[in-house]
Amino acid sequence: MSVLDKRSADQRPPRPEQGPGAPPEAEAADSTADAAKSAPERSRSRRRGLPLALNAVSVALGIAIWWALAAAGFKLPTPPEVVDRASTLISDGTLADDALASLTRVLIGFALGTAVAVPVGFLMGWYGILRGLIEPWIQFFRTIPPLAIIPLAVVAMGIDETPKIFVIFLAAFLACVISTFQGVVNVDRTLINAARVLGAGDATIFARVVVPASTPFILVGMRVGLGSAWATLVAAELIAAQEGLGYRMQNAQLYYDLPTIFVGLISIGILGLLMDRVLLLAERRLTRWQERR
Repeated sequence: MSVLDKRSADQRPPRPEQGPGAPPEAEAADSTADAAKSAPERSRSRRRGLPLALNAVSVALGIAIWWALAAAGFKLPTPPEVVDRASTLISDGTLADDALASLTRVLIGFALGTAVAVPVGFLMGWYGILRGLIEPWIQFFRTIPPLAIIPLAVVAMGIDETPKIFVIFLAAFLACVISTFQGVVNVDRTLINAARVLGAGDATIFARVVVPASTPFILVGMRVGLGSAWATLVAAELIAAQEGLGYRMQNAQLYYDLPTIFVGLISIGILGLLMDRVLLLAERRLTRWQERR
């Protein structure tokens, strides 16, 4: 140690002792530090609890409005009537079978649509030649509602599960491929140029720069595609289905069975909400680097 270092060390004030015999100033400093550490934790817990409380209030308010409209004379079943019908469908296993059939179709169609949309979107965004070849067809089919494909799907694929899954696949694919494409196109060129200056090749740039920067867009596209898949489900189950939430709702329509229709609507909404929350959790885990409000 040099002479200057020794002098500066001698001139430093002694650190307060810790333990039972520590002076009051040290104890006050420790308590202040503990309070400073616990304040962010309390703030985070309040931020987590507030949305849940607001969600509960929103659900209760929606049920109250629904009940008031039914009591005012609108052709709506009351919440107790819907709960009673739901308990009947649950007890005989009908609701579980319908929910499982619909969930299976949505999961298969959504998984296939996403699995195809992500690489196609990357290819469109990374290679200009492929973009020119593929993009006109993507934009063309985007203007055609997936429900309009049902007659063609029935004629070409029959009336089994294939046309149902194909229509759901198309809805999820068209929503996800555009978001993936926009994610690749919107990657900051400065990041790509900086990686090239550092000697990175195309494969490294794609894996280390393009994919992470496009991940938020991909996940948003997956959430939109999931909503499109559920929105297409009811029409897809019109194709000679024997079970499913959409089939049950269409069958109840023939007998003006409004409680059963409401049970199907609520079941689809709950299943879609749970799947969306799973994707939202994955988005938060995979994009921790992104600033959030």
